[in-house]
Amino acid sequence: MRIYDIIQKKKQGEALTKEEIEFFVDGFTSGNIHDYQASALMMAIWFNGMTDEEITDLTLAMAHSGDMIDLSGIDGFTVDKHSTGGVGDKTTLIVAPIVAACGGKVAKMSGRGLGHTGGTIDKLESILGFDTALSKEDFVKTVNEHGLCVVGQTGNLAPADKKLYALRDVTATVDSIPLIASSIMSKKLAAGSQGIVLDVKTGSGAFMKTVEASSELAQKMVSIGNSAGRKTVALITDMDVPLGNAIGNSLEVIEAINVLNGNQKDDLFEVSVALASNMLSLVHSKSVEECEKMTLEAVGNGSALQKLKAMVTAQGGNGEWIETPDLFPKAEHSFEIICENDGFISFMDAQKIGTASVVLGAGRESKDDEIDFSAGILLRKKTGDKVQKGDILATLYSNKKDSFSSAEKLLKGALEFSSDYTKTNNAVIKVIK
Repeated sequence: MRIYDIIQKKKQGEALTKEEIEFFVDGFTSGNIHDYQASALMMAIWFNGMTDEEITDLTLAMAHSGDMIDLSGIDGFTVDKHSTGGVGDKTTLIVAPIVAACGGKVAKMSGRGLGHTGGTIDKLESILGFDTALSKEDFVKTVNEHGLCVVGQTGNLAPADKKLYALRDVTATVDSIPLIASSIMSKKLAAGSQGIVLDVKTGSGAFMKTVEASSELAQKMVSIGNSAGRKTVALITDMDVPLGNAIGNSLEVIEAINVLNGNQKDDLFEVSVALASNMLSLVHSKSVEECEKMTLEAVGNGSALQKLKAMVTAQGGNGEWIETPDLFPKAEHSFEIICENDGFISFMDAQKIGTASVVLGAGRESKDDEIDFSAGILLRKKTGDKVQKGDILATLYSNKKDSFSSAEKLLKGALEFSSDYTKTNNAVIKVIK
């Protein structure tokens, strides 16, 4: 078998066999197939696509290119959640405790933020002492004892995907739905959970800008998961505006605590309830409606918040910060952005707002950048809100006072106004099973 013939076959629009795909993944991971050959194949896939069977075979080959996490030591049904990335998306901090409080087991590996999208691991590390690098034994023990544990991704999880993504990033082939779907799902399958709920974002702050493209990606990933024997569901959720009001690590943890306390009923609450209910539906084989009642009860009686505190404590963090969020360190400087118009906010470019938070120090532009956990943005107004001249649109927080000017320019440039009310999208647009 030769990589030349595989490239030629895909260039002609033909479907590759399982053996050909495994030959490519094995050869590229080991270094026997060169970058320029892999680049040619990625471009052929970009132009000609892949069948569902090809995508599943590619996903499984990449998943098996490194460690396959064994969760058999966990007592109960394990369920995972993955978001395709957005601004202000702190749903894991809300959803995982709810699911754990209702009898599910959430053994989750998460990533760090890069660019305008935040990372769950960065948010959790804003809690004093929180350890995201547990041993496998402690990871399993924490899930068994408390129902949830969130750690950083292992370095050898789907290494073929890591190599391919770096190549796609420099060859303009990132935006291929078969390659996106296999990239995401290879890591989810390798992570070992029995059930997977996918949160596929759509809109200005998401990678997929339209509902149609998001739905196509979601359908592919659900098909892969089910074909691999995992119960899989996808939700299409709105990312035309940041999720919730807080953007930035400790600010987002505090907002998640606020939701778990039952004090915030907004788009963040709505998306979190939908994700948790669908996860519990996989766990208990009950209707989403029945599981929604369980979700609301776990928030209402405080058991979900106590699960978050238990996880934080078990992973070395200061659990008192969960019950007393005022303990989180505050940024030295703050700056209010004042509205200059009367009317309504008609549009928010979520990506630009996310970039503004990076400028303040809340994110990283390269993987080696250090994060200011206290930096970020609190939105006071969002799309659809009525505003008057002099209203506070947002408050910026940073330990770098000289960052405010650039961040203010970005945030003001992200907003559009109109004299008439603008209807906003539903927070949860559709569910794909």
